[in-house]
Amino acid sequence: MRIVVTVKLVPDLNAPKSIDPSTKRLVRTGMETVLNPYDEYALEAALRLKEALGAETTVTLLSMVPESSKETLRKALAMGADDAVVLSDPALAGSDVSMTSAALAAALRKIGFDLVISGGLADDGSTGGVPGAVAEHLGVPGLTNARKLEIVDGALVAQRETDTGYQVVRATLPALVSVTMAVGEPRYASLKGIMGAKRKPIAVLTLGDAGIAACAPKTEVLRFAPPPVRTKARVVQANDGAEGARAIYEFLRERKLV
Repeated sequence: MRIVVTVKLVPDLNAPKSIDPSTKRLVRTGMETVLNPYDEYALEAALRLKEALGAETTVTLLSMVPESSKETLRKALAMGADDAVVLSDPALAGSDVSMTSAALAAALRKIGFDLVISGGLADDGSTGGVPGAVAEHLGVPGLTNARKLEIVDGALVAQRETDTGYQVVRATLPALVSVTMAVGEPRYASLKGIMGAKRKPIAVLTLGDAGIAACAPKTEVLRFAPPPVRTKARVVQANDGAEGARAIYEFLRERKLV
C-alpha cells in the first residue's frame, strides 16, 4: 500500500511577519519555515498504519513549496517517511484553496496513491478546506476529523470526532482522510532516523510534470489594514437590573446589532 501524507511548510509562529503592499502577500523571503504542526499528526497516523500493515507499505510526503525549501522536509523524513515529492513552480505563488487543491490532486495522480492522509488545518491559513477539495478533484471518498484509522479487509475504517462523540465510517480505497490531534502524539525523530533522512530521496515536480496547465487563484486580497487600536472600556453604573438591561440594549442598538 502506498500512503501519501500532504505536508505544508508554514512560517514560524515566533518569526516577525510583514505584508508586501504591492502583492498583498506575506513576505516569506528570509523567514524561517517549519512543518505545519497539524500535518505532523497526519504523518504519525500514516506511520502507525505502516507499522500495522508491514514493510510493503510505504509513506511518501507531498508538499507544495519552493524547491529552495525542500530540505525542511528532512525532519518529516527523519520521523519515518520513506521519501518525499515537492511540487514546485513559480506559477503556484499566491495559491488559494482552489488552486492548491487542484495542483495537489494533479500531483497525487502523477505519483499514485492508495490512501492520502492530511492534517485538518494549516497554521497560516486555517481554512480546513484543502483536504475535502483534493478528494473532490480526485473523485475519491473524503473522510474528515478522524481520530483513529485502520485498514480492514482492504478498506479504510475511521473513527470521526463529532460534537457528541464519534462515528465509525468505512470507505473503499483509494481514499483521502484528514485527522485531528487525537490521532496520536507525533513521534520524535531518532538519531538513526535523522542520519537516514539525509539519504532519502526528495523528487521535484513542476506543474507541467504533474500534467496541469498554469492556473490562477479564485480569490483576491483587495486590501488589508492593521486592527483598530482598542479603546478604553465603557463602564456603566446601573441602579437595578432593568436600568442595566436598557443600557446594554442602547449600546447594541447604537451599533445596529439589534
